[in-house]
Amino acid sequence: MKPGRRLAAALVLVLATGLTAGCAGQAGSSPPSAEGAPSAASGTLTVFAAASLTGTFTALADQFEAAHPGVTVTLNFAGSADLVTQITEGAPADVFAAADTKNMARLADAGLVTGKAAVFATNTLEIAVPPGNPAQIGSFADLARPGVAVVTCAPQVPCGAAAAKIEEATGVSLTPVSEENAVTDVLGKVSSREADAGLVYVTDVAAAGDSVQGIPFPESDRAVNSYPIGVVAGSAQAALGASFARFVTSAAGRKILAAAGFGAP
Repeated sequence: MKPGRRLAAALVLVLATGLTAGCAGQAGSSPPSAEGAPSAASGTLTVFAAASLTGTFTALADQFEAAHPGVTVTLNFAGSADLVTQITEGAPADVFAAADTKNMARLADAGLVTGKAAVFATNTLEIAVPPGNPAQIGSFADLARPGVAVVTCAPQVPCGAAAAKIEEATGVSLTPVSEENAVTDVLGKVSSREADAGLVYVTDVAAAGDSVQGIPFPESDRAVNSYPIGVVAGSAQAALGASFARFVTSAAGRKILAAAGFGAP
């Protein structure tokens, strides 16, 4: 990891109200190579990315910096809805990667996305339980059993919206003991045994290692989240941001994403 790497602290802001539905299209430019002659680009690129992208975007940023020796990528991870609020309220960002198209559409509708965003990955939910599965959770319906302490993401967060879709499709209503603003917070509640179970992404369970146990469930395919990436309007590093976005959508970028469990767009 490049010595200059730093993670930008998430800003404490009030969530903006009202979600605007929409879908972002594909970008068409060819991706930059992470190999070969180094790029002459330089400067700091600030990337705001969904919390579920923490591991993969850290790896992608390292590779991008290696191919662009004069560039430092600064990463800010949080829930997608929080990141949209931060950007619309003036937080400096060059690139935004969301865990759903709805939050990217919110930013585009505010006139804060340059061109069209590109979908680069997909993800589905999985039940996370503490090691040993003390509550004996075996299905999505088990999360609604009396006495089961389940944690989900808040409805405005992509993982929370996905959980709501599954509830509607299955007719199973959950009563979470808490609703978190980022999928990583849900995972933390489960790994610390503050909850019997939580709904997180397949990729989060994989990244958590032995701290949690994953329980797949067939109904997860009722809510497949698409992840778009776009350049923030007004960025002083628009060209560099577009290069980073192309790298994420390139074969090299998708290889890193696939290794973490993300699906193809």
